Amino acid sequence: MRQQIEQSGTVRIGDRTVHRMSFGAMRLSDADIWGPPADRGHAVRVARRAVELGVDHIDTADSYAFGVTEEILREALYPYPDELLIATKAGQAQVRRREWEAVGRPAYLRQQCEASLRRLNADRIGLFYLHRIDPLVPFEDQLGAMKELQDEGKIAHFGLSTVTVEQIEAARTIIEVAAVQNLFNLAHRAGEDVLGHCEKERIPYVAWFPIMNGELARAEGVVAEVAADTESTPAQVALAWLLARSGVICPIPGTSSIDHLEQNVAASALRLTDEQLARLNGVA
Repeated sequence: MRQQIEQSGTVRIGDRTVHRMSFGAMRLSDADIWGPPADRGHAVRVARRAVELGVDHIDTADSYAFGVTEEILREALYPYPDELLIATKAGQAQVRRREWEAVGRPAYLRQQCEASLRRLNADRIGLFYLHRIDPLVPFEDQLGAMKELQDEGKIAHFGLSTVTVEQIEAARTIIEVAAVQNLFNLAHRAGEDVLGHCEKERIPYVAWFPIMNGELARAEGVVAEVAADTESTPAQVALAWLLARSGVICPIPGTSSIDHLEQNVAASALRLTDEQLARLNGVA
């Protein structure tokens, strides 16, 4: 199946080249992203299977179940393969179940970076995102904290999550932006302007929540029709559409199922026709 992920293509994140089909580790926690999974051993096996399939870019965050997913990645994958890029984030806290708040105080960002380093058992984080911009803290102060961490060698590369073009360009006056992570999928394309900017600047665009659900996947919908035509699943169609949409897009589908993980990686090899892409482009 490694041959399948190779068909997703690659992007350059800082000094690393990774396959575009990536893996989001959020679902390795419990259903509410609040605590450990019911079967920790299974979560470990999912993470290991991802790497066996050729995934070399895994995305997580300190706020996913209070660092549980980072600990699971360490248990599953340490010592880490040289080719593996683990991305994590700071700047958002889950204050109550499924209630998130941006927290961008420089001292907090530093504290969370240090905690992630310990949980991952790493000397340096390969890619570290500002998870959300805190409107109560000057943006330049949040970026300055990240630049200090980078200068100290605690993070290799810096990324931004859920941002506008203007925020990307403001950040680039202070620190190099190696990746941008925004919501983007067949159903939600509000980030088209950011995607266009990333294409122009050759910044990898990491698409979170890449698999749409609900109405677009209904039995009589276009996605389901294309899935039937290609003998694939609606989720695979959604991922294949993202890979075809732009060469800078890196989907990070998350799952707690090995079967779904294997199906997601297999979508790397799914090629949609121009006619199928045109039909899918019209469903948002």
